[in-house]
Amino acid sequence: MRRPGHHQHHNHHRQPAKQGVGGLKRTLAKLSIAVVVLLICTLSLHFSATITGNSGSTGPSVINVQELWESANSGGWRPSSAPRSDWPPPPKETNGYLRVRCNGGLNQQRSAICNAVLAARIMNATLVLPELDANSFWHDDSGFRGIYDVENFIQALRFDVKIVESIPEIHKNGKTKKIKAFQLRPPRDAPISWYTTVALEKMKEHGAIYLTPFSHRLAEEIDNPEYQRLRCRVNYHALRFKPHIMKLSESIVDKLRAQGHFMAIHLRFEMDMLAFAGCFDIFTAKEQEILKKYREENFAKKHLVYSERRAIGKCPLTPEEVGLILRAMGFDNSTRMYLAAGDLFGGERFMNPFRALFPRLENHSSVDATEELATNNRGLLGSAVDYMVCLLADIFMPTYDGPSNFANNLLGHRLYYGFRTTIRPDRKGLAPIFIDRESGQITGFEEAVRRVMVKTNFGRPHKRVSPESFFTNSWPECFCKAETQNPADKCPPGNVLQILNSQLNSGVTHDLEESLKQTNTTDSLSER
Repeated sequence: MRRPGHHQHHNHHRQPAKQGVGGLKRTLAKLSIAVVVLLICTLSLHFSATITGNSGSTGPSVINVQELWESANSGGWRPSSAPRSDWPPPPKETNGYLRVRCNGGLNQQRSAICNAVLAARIMNATLVLPELDANSFWHDDSGFRGIYDVENFIQALRFDVKIVESIPEIHKNGKTKKIKAFQLRPPRDAPISWYTTVALEKMKEHGAIYLTPFSHRLAEEIDNPEYQRLRCRVNYHALRFKPHIMKLSESIVDKLRAQGHFMAIHLRFEMDMLAFAGCFDIFTAKEQEILKKYREENFAKKHLVYSERRAIGKCPLTPEEVGLILRAMGFDNSTRMYLAAGDLFGGERFMNPFRALFPRLENHSSVDATEELATNNRGLLGSAVDYMVCLLADIFMPTYDGPSNFANNLLGHRLYYGFRTTIRPDRKGLAPIFIDRESGQITGFEEAVRRVMVKTNFGRPHKRVSPESFFTNSWPECFCKAETQNPADKCPPGNVLQILNSQLNSGVTHDLEESLKQTNTTDSLSER
């Protein structure tokens, strides 16, 4: 049969033969163009599929392990916590003294210290060297002076707050009088307004206030970038461990790196976290009793179903699951691992599968068996050394970064330290893959893991989205660009420290914003 169009064509007046040949040439030319266009589109789709195969659903997912050993792409951002607008020095006369008791472990205390400095700035108060709770977590009475470099702490914050080691006595009319601080319990995540009203009123009335406990007692999200940058100055510049802790940590890192790259893993498979998560079913009956008892004594009563918790990624990854993720990503058994962890619950039967996958496994005791670490490896010293080794590691992998202050602070510090690579498992995305594997569905397991992991962030700058903590991700407040059209992102002037120092000595406030407009010079970290 003929197509209708073909039949109608013959009803028209016949064209001369010469014109028919020309028409044929034009038709062939058009067909040639169409073929070229089709070929270009096909090649374009092929290359597009190849490039996006890492994150899309077509083609195999590939993770370049060698690239992960290097820092992530900064996109032109650099860490900078120096002020970018007028920042008057602390006045000679303040409204009173602020004492705080920082409870919890080392990193919960670290966040609390950052908040204490900010609270003192907000209230125009003199900060008394923060107290570290010796009883609630570590049973370690090292105190602030036993862990941190006090002189560096005071010197680094000289442009921000006045700091004293203790409330001084008042000498008046030949008599000595002690100021007794009025004790207050701040609300959890208290707004700035609480400090400028309730707390400040009591400070002016009594001359000093004592805030206890002081963990999570100041809201994290504050609509004032200068206040957030002050937190970064405290966390990443002022809070420096004592010289002997730094030296010990650097010694461990040097020994680990002597044989090449190494990865630090925070294996959060400990009793408190397992009890908090409500993940009991993989343990023996006796172990389950221990976990349930711990949960009843330390956490609010809540009905938790293991299968439901596991399905949505709320359970900490087992050591074996961590090992399987890393092997699927392309890390082989020659990879050197540093393990930062407390006592693993369940013992060696959970650790052995990981060790079979990655036998080159170390911790601070095995690398440097000094007497000091041996006698304090579970206290603040051991935690401080683990923190520094994880900070300096080529790659850091937290296995449970939910309520873990250690992991969250390190993620933020490594971001600030130069976008150093982090591997953050997407537990929710990985959960169904591991559940299928346990039911015998092994085919395609590693590819499925790669498809999930390739979509995660490996330490690049990224927007902070709740519930991500400011201490986990201080971008963009504590970062800047040398070349940018956005004034809020522009790096402060290179002479910012000279300006602040001049203000401190003369009491005259210079215009930092004007200096920022007039100069584009910066140093690597703006000195701060």
